[in-house]
Amino acid sequence: MKLSINGIQQLGVGVVNIQEAFGWYRIYFGMDIKMFDEAAMAELMLPHTEGEARRRHAILALNLQGGGGFEVWQHTGKKPEPPKFEVELGDLGIAVGKLKSTNVKNTYDQYKKWKLNILTGVTIDPRGREHFYLKDVYGNLWEVCHDDYLLKSQKSANGGVYGVTIGVSDMEKSLTVYSKLLKYDTIVYDVTGVFQDWEGVPGSGKKFRRLLLRPSVQPSGAFSPLLGPSCIELVQQMEGETRQIYEGRIWGDPGFIHICFDINGMDDLRQQANASGFPFTVDSAKDTDTFGMGEAAGSFAYIQAPEGTLIEFVETHKIPLMRKLNWYLDLTRRKPGPLPKWMFELFAFMRVK
Repeated sequence: MKLSINGIQQLGVGVVNIQEAFGWYRIYFGMDIKMFDEAAMAELMLPHTEGEARRRHAILALNLQGGGGFEVWQHTGKKPEPPKFEVELGDLGIAVGKLKSTNVKNTYDQYKKWKLNILTGVTIDPRGREHFYLKDVYGNLWEVCHDDYLLKSQKSANGGVYGVTIGVSDMEKSLTVYSKLLKYDTIVYDVTGVFQDWEGVPGSGKKFRRLLLRPSVQPSGAFSPLLGPSCIELVQQMEGETRQIYEGRIWGDPGFIHICFDINGMDDLRQQANASGFPFTVDSAKDTDTFGMGEAAGSFAYIQAPEGTLIEFVETHKIPLMRKLNWYLDLTRRKPGPLPKWMFELFAFMRVK
């Protein structure tokens, strides 16, 4: 099957206590659709777990307003190791998770009522849209961004994952992955300076180059109506030293552990990744056609970008639609193309209240 990258499926969020964290993200970020909940061994991730299979617990949570989900992830076979420093803009790797909102001011007001740790006021980003920044109770940085796309109106203050901000050390090398391989090939802005809209965010006040990318081709995968538009912001600090966010720690430790893309055409992607000089570091299809993840199944692979970011790709084969009726969707038996929106409304039966 020809390669298509259909949007951001999820952002991996490593935590110390998975049930507590899922509860917090469910209440405050509206990530209340539990697609899977599984405790198992991460046996295929050895290149990123010091060569040792690690016991873990993972929950994939979604928000029906649209956007990518959270893969909330906890090491259970070892003590999770938080970063030894406060993550700042410019640190190498995923520094900020972006959440979508159709009304940024309303989201800001709701977060203020909840007394969340808001870092900035509502300001204007370099493309002229409203946004603001906050920290969750686990120290992760989040940006709420305006986007008009809405799958289904919900009571939650925000939608799902809209993108990420990634600190890079060499913009041109990183673009080999994000622009050429991932096809986020439209430059929305490319600006350099000290940015007022970042005032209050750790690391702001220095000179940066900021480059916002979006795909030029409209995604048309099965889950594209749920995932919606997405973007990747690359930031390069132009003065002072930077740090690797996961230096001295392993995949799955607290923080943003990976960004995951929904795809079709894993074989084609494998060839393109090899040709680009960023071969798969993990490849589930080498061992089995379908890898089970709780009640869902598919194939997955990882590459590592030049600045160290782990990027996951998932080709989904099966998902639950209504567990009570034992109804599952087998995507290997349908033609490529977007699922109807009514089908995503069935996900509401998996909502955790």
